[in-house]
Amino acid sequence: MIVVMKSGASKEQIQKAVSTLDELGYKAHLIEGVLRTVIGAVGDERGKPQDVETLSVLEGVEKVVPILQPYKLASRDFKAEDTQFTIGDTLVGNKKIPVIAGPCSVENEEQIMEIAKSVKESGASMLRGGAYKPRTSPYAFQGLGIEGLKLLAKARELTGLPIVTEILDPHDLDAVCEYADMLQIGARNSQNYALLKQVGKSKKPVLLKRGMATTIMEFLMCAEYILSEGNENVILCERGIRTFETATRNTFDLNAIPVLKEKTHLPVFADPSHGTGYWQYVTPMALAAIAAGADGLIIEVHNNPAVAISDGGQSLKPRKFAALMEKALPVARAVGREM
Repeated sequence: MIVVMKSGASKEQIQKAVSTLDELGYKAHLIEGVLRTVIGAVGDERGKPQDVETLSVLEGVEKVVPILQPYKLASRDFKAEDTQFTIGDTLVGNKKIPVIAGPCSVENEEQIMEIAKSVKESGASMLRGGAYKPRTSPYAFQGLGIEGLKLLAKARELTGLPIVTEILDPHDLDAVCEYADMLQIGARNSQNYALLKQVGKSKKPVLLKRGMATTIMEFLMCAEYILSEGNENVILCERGIRTFETATRNTFDLNAIPVLKEKTHLPVFADPSHGTGYWQYVTPMALAAIAAGADGLIIEVHNNPAVAISDGGQSLKPRKFAALMEKALPVARAVGREM
């Protein structure tokens, strides 16, 4: 439920509302606005209508509004305006559409430095690269680990681009947080609730990718795990779902973008690289995602996709990425956005 405090409510009145929620078994999340404070109460309010009455009579409380959706903190009912936050110097959730670009895997220093410089020159806002890689086969390349993180940090020092990299194991969280500006939760871990909780406690910005067979409702509940631990800086990322279609690697669910924008205040990014699995479809689907309302893109770029250790077939060469950025600008302007 949402407890809306009156304009001018005192700190003591707000604290009383918070302590009352705690006594009733709810977890309070404060949103302090310019005119009034709103308290999100997370818990199961079904069958407890008396809780609304108890809170409504407290001094300083204007009204109490139950939230019907199971995803409380992620819902538009909890927060009507779009969430905005920064990753390094990059602001997400506003009119400008940031682009995260880089290779699937960090392979060596020469590779990541060359790609980092090229995507920076083309207008990318952040650099992606995997140091820990979840692979279908246990015999496939699993990433460089700590060495990969150090190379990403070196690329950030060279270009100034914030780093986005995947976290697979809670045991690696401290190390990844030391180097990364934003943590990525991949599709395979989107419903790894133990990991989501730990990432929520870290307070690092999170790029949460949709699972391969995750419904919109399930996806929002995954975000709820992170939000419920106090981490409000979450980006949802549509990256394609598994269907009967085999012409592409996944089925890029373009519908998900406007649906999510309607249901949640969280920024929504799109990953047409994984969504299609083929480099030649990445640019048209990236443009379509912008037109559909995406708040950002994540694009795989490799200087030599033919020899890439992972996902070469869906990676754009630097010149193709530069062309994408040029084509994206008029599309963004047409829908009232900026690149």
